Amino acid sequence: MGEAPATASPFQPAPIDWSNLWWVAGALFLTIAVIASGNLWALNFLHVTAGLLWTGIDLFMGFVVGPALRRTPFEVRRAVMTQLTPRTMFILPTISIMTGITGWYLARDMGYLAAPWPDYWWVVAALVVITVLTVQGLGILLPTQIRVYFELIKPEPDRERIARMSANYFYIIAMQGLMQVAIIAIMARFRMGL
Repeated sequence: MGEAPATASPFQPAPIDWSNLWWVAGALFLTIAVIASGNLWALNFLHVTAGLLWTGIDLFMGFVVGPALRRTPFEVRRAVMTQLTPRTMFILPTISIMTGITGWYLARDMGYLAAPWPDYWWVVAALVVITVLTVQGLGILLPTQIRVYFELIKPEPDRERIARMSANYFYIIAMQGLMQVAIIAIMARFRMGL
C-alpha cells in the first residue's frame, strides 16, 4: 500500500515578503516625480487616490475587521492577523505618507497655506488630523502590529503578552476611523472653497 498523504497544518502564517519594498520605493518615487513635475492635476489625482485608499482601509479595519476580530476565538484572530499583517505593513504606511506629502504640496500650490484667518483654521485642522493619523499609524499601530505578528507566528504564542501589546490596538484603529471621517469633512470644506 502507498504512503498516506501528509495533512497540511491548519495554521499557515503568511511570510513577510520584503520584495514589496520595490513597489513601495516605486510609489514614493512616483510621488516625488509628480511633485517635481508641477502638474496640479496629477498632484491632485495622486493625493485623492492615496487618500481614498488610506481612508477606505482605515474605516474598514476600524469599524468592520477590528470589532469582528475582538469577538472571535484566539485561533481565528491568529489566522487572520498573520495573513493581514504581511500585506498591510507595506500598503498603509506607503499610502499614508503619499497622502500627507501630496496634501501639503497641493495646499501650497493652491494657496491654502496663505489663507486668511479664520479660514486658515481649516488648514490647521487638516494638519492636526493628518499628523495624529500618521503618528498613530507609523508610531503606534505599525510597530505593535509587527510585534504581535512575530509573537503570533511562534508555535506557542504567549497570549498574555499579545493581550498586553494590543490592549489599546483596536481602540486606536477605531480612533483612526473617526479621524478619517474628520479629514473627509475637512477636505469637503476645502473642495467647496474656504
